[in-house]
Amino acid sequence: MTDMRAEEHSPSSLPVAVIDIGSNSIKVLVAQRKPGGRLRSLDSHTLDVRISAGISLKPPRLSEEGMCSGVAAVQALIERCQKFHPASILVVATSAVRDAVNGAEFRSRIKSSTGIDVRVLSGEEEANLIGRGLLTDPEVGNFSDFYLFDLGGGSLECLSFRARKVTQAVSLPLGCVRLTEVCVADSGLAFSVADHAAVVARVKSTLLAGSFTFDLGPDAEALFIGGTMTSTRFLIAAATGLPPERAPTNLAVSAIEEVFRRIAPMSLEERKKVPAMPAARADVLPAALATVLTLAKIGRIRNFHTSFHNLRWGVADETLPILQTHRVI
Repeated sequence: MTDMRAEEHSPSSLPVAVIDIGSNSIKVLVAQRKPGGRLRSLDSHTLDVRISAGISLKPPRLSEEGMCSGVAAVQALIERCQKFHPASILVVATSAVRDAVNGAEFRSRIKSSTGIDVRVLSGEEEANLIGRGLLTDPEVGNFSDFYLFDLGGGSLECLSFRARKVTQAVSLPLGCVRLTEVCVADSGLAFSVADHAAVVARVKSTLLAGSFTFDLGPDAEALFIGGTMTSTRFLIAAATGLPPERAPTNLAVSAIEEVFRRIAPMSLEERKKVPAMPAARADVLPAALATVLTLAKIGRIRNFHTSFHNLRWGVADETLPILQTHRVI
């Protein structure tokens, strides 16, 4: 028989730290593998550093300010995770660095200042690692056939799962910073009818081009992760007098529509004063919500589940070995 006490006290793996350089923010996860295979978070932290300003330029280019802020953020997160004595520190970058013509220069600056090489993920790698990370979440253990979406500043990752296996993984240039720069006349003003129409048209034309298909039927479950959905959860909670820790984890599309209708007519300064509004996302949130709602309409989705298990969890899962549990006969 199995001695459960021996299994419980089996040593966990040494932790790893994963730093994700995103378009809107730079985040760290320190995680370790527990006996039985589950990942455990020891620390998680986000710095709102938008390195992607200018991502819609032709060609896309990271600004000097963005690169300096990005390097400083990576340095700060490396220092933060040192107290956990990670076996390794992994730094990955996504759309903003992947697309920028001076992305190599930015990576070189990080290497010079930290000694760590930055792994630039392809769109396919990013999407698949997001899917892998989601599957480490015990809260989605009963999901089998479902969609997963992750909206960043530079791109929208779209995945389909059948029997918990990825059948589609597509990265689309529909990030909220990118769409705000391309489609919104002035992000300091109210989100106008023309702004909304431009975002909807861009999202529809990209999704309906056929690179991602909604093939699971009208009643398929859907998950949406990333800063847009986290911000929306907290805005909904604040509007109903709930503390952040009681923010809903399942969001009806109708509730997301209500948030959009409330903030779209506001100027940027008015939006920043909305309870629970993250100031660093206030300028791009209208375009982000318009993207979410357009996607929901095309996919006939009525409800989105949420999860905090994301790209960083996928990289950690890819990196950490599976521990063997101790058995006593």
